[in-house]
Amino acid sequence: MNIQWFPGHMAKTKRMIMENIKMVDIVIELLDARIPISSRNPDINEITANKPRIVVFNKSDLADPDKNRIWKQWSELNGIDAVNVNSLTGDGIKELKLKIMDVMKPKLEAASRVRIRRPVRTMVVGVPNVGKSAFINRISGRAVAVTGNRPGVTRNKQWVRINPEIQLMDTPGILWPKFDDELTGIHLAFTGAIKDEIVDVVALAQKLVEELSVLYPNQLKKRYKLDDIEGRSGASILEEAGKKRGCLAAGGEVDYFRISNTVLDEFRAAKIGRFTLELPEKGDDIG
Repeated sequence: MNIQWFPGHMAKTKRMIMENIKMVDIVIELLDARIPISSRNPDINEITANKPRIVVFNKSDLADPDKNRIWKQWSELNGIDAVNVNSLTGDGIKELKLKIMDVMKPKLEAASRVRIRRPVRTMVVGVPNVGKSAFINRISGRAVAVTGNRPGVTRNKQWVRINPEIQLMDTPGILWPKFDDELTGIHLAFTGAIKDEIVDVVALAQKLVEELSVLYPNQLKKRYKLDDIEGRSGASILEEAGKKRGCLAAGGEVDYFRISNTVLDEFRAAKIGRFTLELPEKGDDIG
């Protein structure tokens, strides 16, 4: 599955970020905690190269708790300011606010010496459907951004006042023109960062259950009451799941489209389990 998606509004968003980056003091980059490597837009490194940055592993409530700790530890060892955040409950938000002020402390102290006082200006960036709107509503303590479990909800920038000390610029989700490898596009599609309408959802669901059968076989077997799945193809696993779930079409044949959408929806909602599909390796760069 060679998935590529870069609609025109994303090119416009990239230009907008480049034009506004000079106005901000610090960048908050949201990554999906389930796929921290695939959800890192390499263009962001280039655009924000001269700005301090904090990485937020968002949707940590959907990711494997043990892997959340591994990613946090890896970030600290590599000198990356990072926080695990659950934007629904607010876990990690207090730590993030403190980290913002800590990172900006030298600049704020320099400004106070010449009696210049203004809020720290931050910019939030990330791929589509990484949870930026829910994050902004949580950090601001009020509903200021429209949320939705699909990519492309935010289409324009907006400034949000978090408190007297912090202002935040929200930006639309942005991908990059060409993914370097096939797995990046597949993982982004798993999490809904790429619209289901442009992918083959049956093939995508087959890839998903195949990957989960290796990484998290017990949770997959339990959710869909599957028999032994070791070494089986995604098509075979999906077929059995469809039968066990009663996703059948006329004549008793498996309705692959229906079971595929069910599996994808349940993965995205962590109903199958809390999964992290990627771990840091030597040479990984998310900072």
